[in-house]
Amino acid sequence: MMGFVLRTLLSASYLASLAVAQVFDLSELQWTLKNQNGSIVVPGSLPSQAHLDLFEAGIINDPLLGINEFTERWVINDNWTYTADLTPFTQTYKSDTYGKTLLVFYGIDTIANITFAGYPVAWVNNQFRRYTYDVSDYLSSPAGEDNNLTIALESAWYYGLNVTMRPDAEYFPNTPIVPTSGNFEYPNVRAWIRKVDDDFGWDWGPAFVPSGIYKPAYLVTLSESELRDPASDASCPVTSSSVLLDETSLDIYKRGQNSSATPDQSADWIVNVTFGIRSIKSFEKPTVTLSIPELELTSEPLDLGPIPANAEENTYLSVNWSIPDNAPERWFPTDLGTPKLYNLTVTLDPSPGQGDGPSAESITQTITTGFRTIQLLQTPYSEEDIASRGITPGDQWHFAINGKAFYSKGTNIIPFDPFYSRIKPEAVRWVLESAIKSGQNTLRVWGGGIYQPSDAATDGGLYAFYSLCDELGILAWSELIFSDSLSPINDFLLESIEPEVRQNVRRINRHPSNIQWAGGNEIEGIVMAANTSLANGTHYLDEDYLHDIVLSETNSVPYTDCSTTHERYNYNASEAFDLTTYPVSRFHSMPSFYSWKEVLENPEDYAFNSSVVMSRDHHPPPGNLSWPNPNAPQGQYQMTSATSNQTFAQWCWSTQLFQRGAGLGENNLGSLVWQLNDIWQGVSWSAIEYSGRWKVLQYGMATVYSPVIINPFWFPGNESLTILATSDRWETVDGTAQLTWYDWSGNAISSMTTPFSIPTLNNSLIYEGTGLDTILPLGYNAKDVWLLMNVTATVDNKVIAVITGDNYTFTLSAKGGVGTVGYFLDPTTGLPSNGYYLIPGIDRTVQFISSIELATVQRPDPADFVLRSLWNNTHI
Repeated sequence: MMGFVLRTLLSASYLASLAVAQVFDLSELQWTLKNQNGSIVVPGSLPSQAHLDLFEAGIINDPLLGINEFTERWVINDNWTYTADLTPFTQTYKSDTYGKTLLVFYGIDTIANITFAGYPVAWVNNQFRRYTYDVSDYLSSPAGEDNNLTIALESAWYYGLNVTMRPDAEYFPNTPIVPTSGNFEYPNVRAWIRKVDDDFGWDWGPAFVPSGIYKPAYLVTLSESELRDPASDASCPVTSSSVLLDETSLDIYKRGQNSSATPDQSADWIVNVTFGIRSIKSFEKPTVTLSIPELELTSEPLDLGPIPANAEENTYLSVNWSIPDNAPERWFPTDLGTPKLYNLTVTLDPSPGQGDGPSAESITQTITTGFRTIQLLQTPYSEEDIASRGITPGDQWHFAINGKAFYSKGTNIIPFDPFYSRIKPEAVRWVLESAIKSGQNTLRVWGGGIYQPSDAATDGGLYAFYSLCDELGILAWSELIFSDSLSPINDFLLESIEPEVRQNVRRINRHPSNIQWAGGNEIEGIVMAANTSLANGTHYLDEDYLHDIVLSETNSVPYTDCSTTHERYNYNASEAFDLTTYPVSRFHSMPSFYSWKEVLENPEDYAFNSSVVMSRDHHPPPGNLSWPNPNAPQGQYQMTSATSNQTFAQWCWSTQLFQRGAGLGENNLGSLVWQLNDIWQGVSWSAIEYSGRWKVLQYGMATVYSPVIINPFWFPGNESLTILATSDRWETVDGTAQLTWYDWSGNAISSMTTPFSIPTLNNSLIYEGTGLDTILPLGYNAKDVWLLMNVTATVDNKVIAVITGDNYTFTLSAKGGVGTVGYFLDPTTGLPSNGYYLIPGIDRTVQFISSIELATVQRPDPADFVLRSLWNNTHI
């Protein structure tokens, strides 16, 4: 094992003498945006997207207002060009015979020709890639008088139509019997474009098909001749004077661990650091030194291997550092332990041995990370389990962290905004913190959106996601961006997909919150149907292809071919809560009135069947560009079949009460609710609205995802009732359950208290009965009574008290201030709660906790809060 030495911190005077490259932020240039025929020319910006710059210039209104998704479709049909004069850069640029200037884009959306000083640099077609180009020769001799940087963006919609017409294009017939692609608004093109899938529409969001330079971009000048002060901007590319670290990947795993080998929990940790290097000089014996100051651990200088003089493409080199198992504390999700993080200092010295300390060419980075193992357990259930526990034969499907199986409880994340470049970091933090407050420990990053960023600086992320998950203790289930469609396997697509996948897997490796990679979303069912029905059904983007790419870049997380093969949706109010209709599962609304006020512009819009409201119901989707959505009445019916309301506000609230889901009793170690957040103010399955307001579902999860819960299982077919107390703790939990029958006047009829002891990740039977005559209080019928269930237990030295019952609740919602964003807290239990079972003589108290960052009304008047109940919601 490597020896350990104490590391001396570099002095400030030494840091000031380090040699770094000249880094020029392209947002400092004066950009213009124009359409193809030049009839529109407005100021542009970077990072941005065409819709946002047109809105800023007053050419269009806010795309999210009213019916602008329809009226502003002309933006999608045009081609848009961003142009900037390079003079502010060339005035400071100093030519160097041996130097190189690299053009770095962290994200271009999506189809674009890049021209620099009159020379064509590249044509790009992948929104999810980082692009780096050598433009040195163009700087020394511009073409004519052209001193511009130009990014000419092609309409993704028209590009898609054109590319599908190529004679060599893979073709899959899309029929009602064998649907090979889910079409929402812009049909039959998204499988051909490496772009956010839901940009073309989805059944919960709009179709804006944006384009632009949506992440930061830089010019990096590497030079042999000059030392420059270190750049102060943390988001800049990482450099020395002659070296650009285009990538730094950190993968931490157990010695001997890989996707098919169970990690030995007592083995040493392997810290693997991989660099993607571009250099204008060759270095024969570079070294890397790794340090964790908090642990007082520092590696010996580790040999990296020769760095060639090559600025045209990345050279990938790695080092491994072994540290003892017991040296670091382990990272756990917040409900199971402490999400312990460490700062890893990484120093790459291309020219060691030139005096005391690292050379002037050295590059030091600090990467925040954690130590954990994660496994996806998929072995078959034993015959003993099947016989003794009544489990349906099949495979396990659950995760284990640091060698311990646990219950994954959470939701699904979709993009936070239709326009990535305007996503607010504080809005993302609010959503993730809200997940923690409601008891969640897992978020699935849906495979039809975006590869979520690490943080604001890394690869131009603009906001933090994975680093926030690391900090807060939330597990992140990651997916490659392939959703609801077979994918063609033409070479011109595959040559772009491979670097896309590699770049994103390497970037996310450092995050202990990441628990797996899945090859896509809802594809497996399409593939199975196509394989048996189409002549070329076996000819699709083979997920083994993606499997091999992913696992060649990581040893620390597992890979799954596909997510969510089977889902359950039931909008029939007579069946939705009948547990006998639920499938066996191994792992398994409407905005508020006040969110509608953000986008509805006229009084007549506040109606169930108004054109604006109907246009924002994309479920079921139109499948084409028809507007308003001709299928919206079906979705509207699904939201009203179980509700009876007199006003628009009442209807909005009732649809949120009806929104819920469950699974048939089974050995289930995971529940991921669809969905957590919203992309706009429209009809969806979200628990949190676009503005950040919590829906009733979000409060419901705070109860359902408590460490100990009590639940009834009522089967009307044989009139049987089973009541279970369930614990997701690793230790045995002792407590008591109380079952009390009430009449509708609030009088207690009968009550029973039952002690319980729940083993690890298990249930305890509280009550079991068959036949209403046996279950109901003597002398009462089912219409006259209701059952209140309470459970009290001590978990982690805290008293957990959960109350549950039937669907008779009231909730509080902000009335006056549209900008009031926050949540309601029960000060007695400490749980967020906005739905209470009121019994005469038993008062309830709630406290409103405001979001300082998101709320535009910081001090709402208490008189502006309104009480709603199921009774007054159906009676004016």
